[in-house]
Amino acid sequence: MPPTESESQAAERAQFVAMAAVARWEKIDGVLTPLLGRRGMAALYRRTLNVAGSSHPCLIEAHESEESVSFKHLRRVLARQSPDAAAAATDASLETFHQLLDSLIGTSLTQRLLGSVWSPIFSGSPAQDSNT
Repeated sequence: MPPTESESQAAERAQFVAMAAVARWEKIDGVLTPLLGRRGMAALYRRTLNVAGSSHPCLIEAHESEESVSFKHLRRVLARQSPDAAAAATDASLETFHQLLDSLIGTSLTQRLLGSVWSPIFSGSPAQDSNT
C-alpha cells in the first residue's frame, strides 16, 4: 500500500496548482485584453466561472467584481482545494472559457489568438511518481 500524502504535502501541491493555473490565466488575459478590453475580458472570465461553477462550485467563490481581473480570488480558492480538485476545476474553467470564446468569435480565430498559451488540458498538476 503506497504511503498517504501528508496534509502539508497536499497543501503544497494545491498551492502549486493554484499558482500554475493563475499563470495560465494571466497569459490568456495578456493576449486577449488588448483585443477585448479589460471589461470584455472580465465579463468573459466571470461568465466562465459561472458556467464552470455549476460542476465545480469552488469556481463561483473565485468571482471577482472588479472591472479587470487579477485572479487573486482564483488563486486563493484553488489553493484551498485538494490538488486533484484544483486541477479539475482549472481544466473545467479553461475548457469553458475556450468554448465561450469559440461561440463569440469562432474556432479558427480563437485558436489563432490563443496560440501557444492554449492547451486542451491543464498541465499545472505536478506529475505523479509512477514508481510504486
